[in-house]
Amino acid sequence: WSQVVSEAEKIVGYPTSFMSLRCLLSDELSNIAMQVRKLVGTKHPLLDTARGFVYDSRNNLQMRGLVVLLISKAAGPSTAELSFQHDMVSGIYSSQRSLAEITELIHTAFLVHRGIVNIGELKSCDGPLKDMQFGNKMAVLSGDFLLANACTSLAQLQNTKVVELISSAIGDLVQGIYYENSKSSEENCLTDDIGISRWKEQVFLSYSALLAKSCQAAMELAKHSTEIQDMAFQYGKHMSMSHKLHSDLQPFVKESSSDTMAFSLNSAPAILHQEFLGREAWLKQIRDNCALLKPPQHRCACVFQQLQEAIKAGKGVTSAIDLCRCHGNRALAALERFRPSEARDALANIVYAVTRFP
Repeated sequence: WSQVVSEAEKIVGYPTSFMSLRCLLSDELSNIAMQVRKLVGTKHPLLDTARGFVYDSRNNLQMRGLVVLLISKAAGPSTAELSFQHDMVSGIYSSQRSLAEITELIHTAFLVHRGIVNIGELKSCDGPLKDMQFGNKMAVLSGDFLLANACTSLAQLQNTKVVELISSAIGDLVQGIYYENSKSSEENCLTDDIGISRWKEQVFLSYSALLAKSCQAAMELAKHSTEIQDMAFQYGKHMSMSHKLHSDLQPFVKESSSDTMAFSLNSAPAILHQEFLGREAWLKQIRDNCALLKPPQHRCACVFQQLQEAIKAGKGVTSAIDLCRCHGNRALAALERFRPSEARDALANIVYAVTRFP
């Protein structure tokens, strides 16, 4: 994955690790960074988010902006925009580069907003209450600051359809996060009572909509046809769905069995396992591991490992791998409408990287 991202960055002539640098080096955000330092020594998740901006070994943070730049270069200029080719650098319009930055800013803003803890579930070892409350305030304010910057830059593109597309993507993100956080804490709501089709709807909202609509918006900025815009949307949607499935599968397909990775009981393999097993049988399997009925911070690795093995023994993992490859193939099919180029090959390699398993 890292090699694929590194090679793709060379093609677009733009190291996406510096995509939001202008914003991140602003006086306002520097002040926020100084305030975040006060959280050192606590377990507030905003610290982990901040560390991820500085060092992300999996190169996932800038993936969305990179894809927007690649698909912009793969599509090239439309016949309606040939007179504006002087505005292109490495085959990409400056407005499309701005869009890639906006996409990253929006994604980053929502990552920061997710770093808000439930004060009622805190333990004394997490840190002083006043520090955790301060961390929540910083997560809200800094996330809002990034989102405001993104909206300002979006308005400067002066394209009504692009504003409409990205605004609807922000709405999708909010709705997706609402679904994630609207679960009851009752025992029978420990996992979602949903099938894989409902899971895909929710993942599209909270994970795929931003990239899909940004890819479409990039085509609109170059005045490409509705058909090309739809193909870009389909690539962004299905590539990000396969990326999410690949991420969900990691705890179950890692070759190193000695290291038990935490996984969500609402991840794709678990949801598919529940579909094959039946809701009641799945809940019984969880209840049999009684330690899981405690709050998340009390869950021990051995209990996770037992559930992990149960899911591996069923059909959930193989079905999730098949679904990941299915979305990958649909993303590759969307690329067929673009002419052969280095950029198109890089987009295909991104799909291959997230649909390959040990």
